[in-house]
Amino acid sequence: MRAHYRAEGLAEPDLAPDPFAQFARWFAQAEASGLHEPNAMVVSTADEQGRPSSRTVLLKRYDERGFVFFTNYGSRKGRELEANPYVSLLFPWHGIARQVIVSGVAERTGRDETAAYFRTRPHGSQLGAWASEQSSRVASREELDRLYAQLAARYPEGEDVPAPAQWGGFRVRPETVEFWQGRENRLHDRLRFARTEQDGWEVERLCP
Repeated sequence: MRAHYRAEGLAEPDLAPDPFAQFARWFAQAEASGLHEPNAMVVSTADEQGRPSSRTVLLKRYDERGFVFFTNYGSRKGRELEANPYVSLLFPWHGIARQVIVSGVAERTGRDETAAYFRTRPHGSQLGAWASEQSSRVASREELDRLYAQLAARYPEGEDVPAPAQWGGFRVRPETVEFWQGRENRLHDRLRFARTEQDGWEVERLCP
């Protein structure tokens, strides 16, 4: 299986002045293209021994401070980020022959920000955050459904559900952001913003 990319290229003069503006530009184009869940990203972490793990989560917001996602802090990614805050985010926009790769450091969002986002989640997702001790072993699917049913009885539709203490956000402050555009003959364009010591950005072109 081999795809032949024929998309137009990505040149340095075409870039926005910073990676957040460039990401906003590409994200809008990914949405307009009809890609399913363009905010889906692969989050890769590593434990204290350097053993990596990856999973797909949804980007919930971004600005000049970084990229934010929410999770159970007791999950594998939560535990690994507490031990080793370096993280990679990958947006695999295969349908438009593009990728964005963010490397940086994760830190927890404040509880006010977490609570504000939690209130916007669907009622069922709020209950699910309570029912699931993410990444821990569970005896059966029936046990998970039983826990959810108990919570649904305690917090019926329309009731306020508080954000669990063990659940919250991580903001990834990028050190580099790479924009990858597929090209013919595997000569892809790879332009990477790298943070400078003065907290600005320089652009590097990488070989494909």
